[in-house]
Parts: sequence; structure tokens; C-alpha cells
Amino acid sequence: MTVSVASFLRRRWRGPKYLLAIPAIIWYLVFFAAPIAFIVLYSFGTKDSSKLVPVDLGSLSTKSYSAVFDETFFKTFRATLRISVLATFLCVLIGLPVAYFAAFKVAEKWKAVILAAVVVPSFTSFLIRTVAWRIPLAPNGTFSKWLVGMGWISDNGIQILETPMAVQIAIVYNYLGFMILPLFVALDRIDVRMREASKDLGAGRIATFFGVTLPLAGPGIVAGVLLTFIPMCGDYVTATVLGGAKGNMIGAMIASQFSGAQNWPLGSAMAILMIAAVLLVLIVGFVITWLAPRVAMLMSPIIQFVRRSIHERSVARRQIVEQEFRKKFEALPKVLSAWTVLV
Repeated sequence: MTVSVASFLRRRWRGPKYLLAIPAIIWYLVFFAAPIAFIVLYSFGTKDSSKLVPVDLGSLSTKSYSAVFDETFFKTFRATLRISVLATFLCVLIGLPVAYFAAFKVAEKWKAVILAAVVVPSFTSFLIRTVAWRIPLAPNGTFSKWLVGMGWISDNGIQILETPMAVQIAIVYNYLGFMILPLFVALDRIDVRMREASKDLGAGRIATFFGVTLPLAGPGIVAGVLLTFIPMCGDYVTATVLGGAKGNMIGAMIASQFSGAQNWPLGSAMAILMIAAVLLVLIVGFVITWLAPRVAMLMSPIIQFVRRSIHERSVARRQIVEQEFRKKFEALPKVLSAWTVLV
């Protein structure tokens, strides 16, 4: 009786499942959708410094978007895209071996130590970690003096500070952890038996890595790229602290419009265009990632035919060389016999 009553009450008070998502939806609408909507609205306004929010929405226009399309914006955006793409590639290149080592090459007790070493730097403020790079990159710093003393560089010291190179180094350091963690999770979930089966079927370590491990780690790579590339494009702290005038990025340019110039419509237009461009780059990347295996599958018969042709040609060439070699040395036994008789 008690069980039936409890079941009745559960059925009676059981609400729709989507009610569980209401808090997340509210959070998303308040802290993401609403700010984006305000930025879009501000981008069509005009500058009015007399107001607390220096935007006049009385006469909407596209003047801010027209002002954005100049050489300075596109030059800075190209530099931002170049730095972000290269930094993301370097994060994958550095983070993948670290995650692979932590997932497959160490004991369980040491995995936590490696992950802690990756996570602990994030406990420090992002700004402090960025400012700290001014010490080793300074021309008169200890590291620069040591390089000069070793005779590896000139007496002027390293000239990296306030250049795109300084931004590139620091931005890889700041976001590397966001690449390693999803890569480690993806690699750690791979069934070891699949890798062992690949090796049992005759595949070597390299073939197993590229044929089994790397495809199964694809979701982790995608997650790592999203967690690094998107915030890199909007990063303005690294460019402001280390880039100077030569290493400026679009994030710093947008921040200067909101803080220094108080031109919120222009800054909003820049932000909207940056968001659209980043989304376009991500869509193109995902389309290429989606098409690559399907094109490879369609091209598989052609690739197999080419491989078979190359193999047949190499075998035929080897047979011709062997035949020529035999012809040259067929007379050798006769010559040796004649030489033996003469001796």
C-alpha cells in the first residue's frame, strides 16, 4: 500500500524533464544572450559622451560599421587571426604529447601529479602570469644577460618584448592548460584493447597512433581548439601588457574603444564583426574536418589503385635489376673454374 501511494505521488508530481534546464536557460539568457543583444543594439547607435552609457539610440544608423572597415582594423584583425591560429596549433603540438604521456605512459598515481602541474598555474591571476613574462623577455633581464654572457646573442640583449613574438609566447603559455585537459580526458577514455588489437594485427606504434588513437581523440582535440581559439581571438590583456604598438590585437582595440575613446557604438560594431569572423572560421574548420574523412573514403579506391600501381612498378623494377645482376654474374662460375684450372 505504501509503495503504491509513493508511486502515485511520484507520477502525480513528476514534471516535464525540461524544467531541470530552466536555471541554465535563465543564466544563459541573462549573462550571454542579453549582453550580445545590447552590443548589437549599441552598434547601430551613435556616440553621445553626455550620457552615462555613451550611446544615443534615438537615430539608428550603420555609421559605426562603415567606420570599422578601414585598413587599421583589417590589419589588426589579420594579426589577431594569425596569432590565434598559430597559438592554437602550437597548443595542440605541445599539449598532445603531454596528454599522451599522462594517459598511457605513467602509472595511475602519477597522473594526478601531472594534471596538478597543468592546473596549478591557473590558480594565479591571468594578469600576473602575463606580467611575469616581462622579466625573462626584457632586454636587460637576467635571462637576456645570461644569453649575452654565453655569447649566443649580441650585447643589445633579446629584442622580443613589445613585439608579436612576445604575445605569441605568452598566449601559448596562458592557454596551454585548456588544451591539455580535454586531450587527456579523450585519450584516457580510449579502450586499451583497441590499441592492443591494432598492434596484434601488425600495425606499428606510429600506424596505431594515427590510425586508432588520434581519430578516437578527435572530440578532445575539437574541445581543446574551441577552448583556446575563441578566447585567444578576444584576448586583450596579453597584447596590452606584452605587445605594445607592434603586437596589438583586436581585443585590445575593442577595449580601447569602450574605455579610452568612450566610443561604444564603434567598439560594439568591432565586437560583432569579430564574433562573426570567428564563427565563420570555426564553421569553415568544422566543414573541412567533416568533409576530410568522407572525401578520403570516396578517394579510397583511387588511392588503393595508385598504391597498387606503385607497388607493381617497384616489384617489376626490382625484378629487372635482379635479372641484370644475374646476367652479369652468370659467367662468374665459368671464369673461376678456368682460373682454377690455369692455376
